Amino acid sequence: MSVISIRPAPPPPVPERVSSRQFKMQLEIDQILEQVEAWVSAQPKLVQIAYAESKTFARIDPMLQSGFAALSFPAAAVDEFFRNAGKL
Repeated sequence: MSVISIRPAPPPPVPERVSSRQFKMQLEIDQILEQVEAWVSAQPKLVQIAYAESKTFARIDPMLQSGFAALSFPAAAVDEFFRNAGKL
């Protein structure tokens, strides 16, 4: 008789990028859109332009990483954010 072990499925991969629509909708779903936009408005003009004009948001973008760090998001939370946004 053999023993069968059932393991939970691995989490889906983290999308490398999501659309601007997906990103901003997920911010609203997570109820942090206003907080993020307040942070963006306090940043240099290039960050503001990037946030307003980007068609996609890349998970590894340095500006995005600094924004998540400023809002005290651990790496696992950023991954989950991108997984959820990727489903929208």
